[in-house]
Amino acid sequence: MLRFLTAGESHGKGLVVIVEGLPAGLPVTAEQIQAELARRRLGYGRGPRMRFESDELTLLGGIRHGRTLGAPVAIEIANTEWPKWEQEMSPAPGRPEKPLHQPRPGHADLPGMQKYGFTDARDVLERASARETAARVAAGAVAKAFLGPLGVSIVSHVVQLGPIVSKLTRRPMPEELDEVDSSQVRCFDAEAEHAMIAEIKAAAKAGDSLGGVVEVIGYGVPVGLGSHVHWDRRLDGLVAQALMSIQAVKGVEIGDALDVAGRRGSGAHDAIMWDAASADYRRESNRGGGIEGGMSNGEPVVARVAMKPLATLNRPVLKTVDVLTKEGSVSFKERTDVTAVPAMGVVAETMMALTLAGEALRKFGGDSMTEVLRNHSSYVVSLKEQR
Repeated sequence: MLRFLTAGESHGKGLVVIVEGLPAGLPVTAEQIQAELARRRLGYGRGPRMRFESDELTLLGGIRHGRTLGAPVAIEIANTEWPKWEQEMSPAPGRPEKPLHQPRPGHADLPGMQKYGFTDARDVLERASARETAARVAAGAVAKAFLGPLGVSIVSHVVQLGPIVSKLTRRPMPEELDEVDSSQVRCFDAEAEHAMIAEIKAAAKAGDSLGGVVEVIGYGVPVGLGSHVHWDRRLDGLVAQALMSIQAVKGVEIGDALDVAGRRGSGAHDAIMWDAASADYRRESNRGGGIEGGMSNGEPVVARVAMKPLATLNRPVLKTVDVLTKEGSVSFKERTDVTAVPAMGVVAETMMALTLAGEALRKFGGDSMTEVLRNHSSYVVSLKEQR
């Protein structure tokens, strides 16, 4: 079973992620992971912290001479700004110099303060921060490295930013991911890209923020990942939960779920056909997002991820209350972005990759990559024999 665990705070000494369950013999390098971390920093509308908070990567364990050992993989991402925060975020006994008593609306601050009995919002916000996604992306880079030899690729692109919606119906293919990343807003639609940038500029001028929608696609996903037999093994449920766990995400759609909900059944499902040329089953459409009955069906796995506008604004207008005095106040401002939707797409790729990698390991098993690939190849052959 593949699982991962992150630790660390936004302004702490660093972030750590441990990935357990990877087979031995998987090629992994620091450069691969750094490349994914750099992609997370993409996107017009990001704030100056993207320049300040660089990602200093250290592979702490589980990898030797560029290959996994079958042991847990441990990765550290150091915070280069730690000297500025060492006093305020010190793990040693003491008291903060600048406690925050005004919880920010739309953040984890107040529920977390109430849950744990804190009076300082920083005790909550540091861990709740989306900075934690850097550790997830590091884990996802390893998951992508595992999926590659199985023929699986993950692509994301922005389909909506604020009120601007892409009208392009064609999805980018894996070989077009660099083209997506070259867009300032990671949008595959050049016309929509220009309108999105204009919308970001307008929101920035007003001191406001923007949300949006990203589509994430898993290409080459083999038939049969997930299961229909238990509620917690259904692939659509696993993908949705993983994507919903991303900070500021408030909705996940598998395939064309919202559209088909308004159709009759005769126009809502994906007809099955036999493709004689490839000697394989195909779907005439992919409204189900590549998942039927909780299992992958061989079509691309497609999900759309909706992110709310960021709750920290550059203009202090959101009302709040001081938890000590109970007097009205306005939300304080940490460094923030106008939008993080383009970067969220990279994180969505991460969570899709980790989910698919976990289910692929469950399906094909093995202590080494050689064994996993042998099991995968045998399964592919068995599918052909069934035909």
